[in-house]
Amino acid sequence: MSAVDIGEMSAAQRHLVLTGAVAAGSSSAAVVSHVSAAVVHGLPVWSIPLARAHLTRNRRTGARTGGRVMMHAASIESDEVVQIGDLRVTTVARTIVDLARTVPFEQAVVVGDAALRLGRTSRAELAEQLVRANGWPGCPAARRVVDFLDGRAESPGESRSRVVLRTAGLPVPELQPTVLDIDGGFVARVDFLFPTLGVIGEFDGMVKYRSNFRHGSPESTVIAEKLREDALRALGWAVVRWTWPDLDTPDHLLTRLTRAAAFAHRTPRSGTWHPADHECPVPTHRRPK
Repeated sequence: MSAVDIGEMSAAQRHLVLTGAVAAGSSSAAVVSHVSAAVVHGLPVWSIPLARAHLTRNRRTGARTGGRVMMHAASIESDEVVQIGDLRVTTVARTIVDLARTVPFEQAVVVGDAALRLGRTSRAELAEQLVRANGWPGCPAARRVVDFLDGRAESPGESRSRVVLRTAGLPVPELQPTVLDIDGGFVARVDFLFPTLGVIGEFDGMVKYRSNFRHGSPESTVIAEKLREDALRALGWAVVRWTWPDLDTPDHLLTRLTRAAAFAHRTPRSGTWHPADHECPVPTHRRPK
């Protein structure tokens, strides 16, 4: 593979190449784990370092860190390993719990939400994995992550938004509810809805605009978004939108949410809304993220 090819790869793709090379040169007893396993499983790994491939050996001691590898030493049961191509990899449930024990809360939530959304693991599997990890370093942190996970978050940006909103102490929002007009007609399916605040929150990722532009002009996309938002406001909802930079420094976003709630309390609402049918919905009438 040429240097040009490597340069055109995403960070995750480059890490996958690194992981394959490191695993091939390691003991056959080593299992791809942690962030490397998440990459192999195709899960998003926002803001988790990818400079080293992570592997785990089924033993109590012998963990080491090298220039290209971080070798973990921990118990691994046979049913916690799956074969993906030439690689032996920890299962998604084991991977999520390993990450939740070892990376910051926000990064772990991004991976875990996606795993639930995609149906790659279940709450029952995660609960079982937590039981097995009881007493391991970082297990209390892993429990907090697993308790917070929600497969209705449809993108890393929405998962990060959930963490920001929780940290700010705001009421827990409904995720992906459907808003109806006074006649029961469909108006929109939204990212976040705060029933007690009268506020709807929308995370705007750039993928949404690139996707919509392929199906229409930039002007038609902007107009459609404006009409959708106007319809929500006409029902009495205050609408607040945010993007990736707002999540990095959220003080201004939180101020806007507070002001929107104050306005909404002075505005009568009509129509109704319904929660998502289940935690891992099949998106309908959605704005691509």
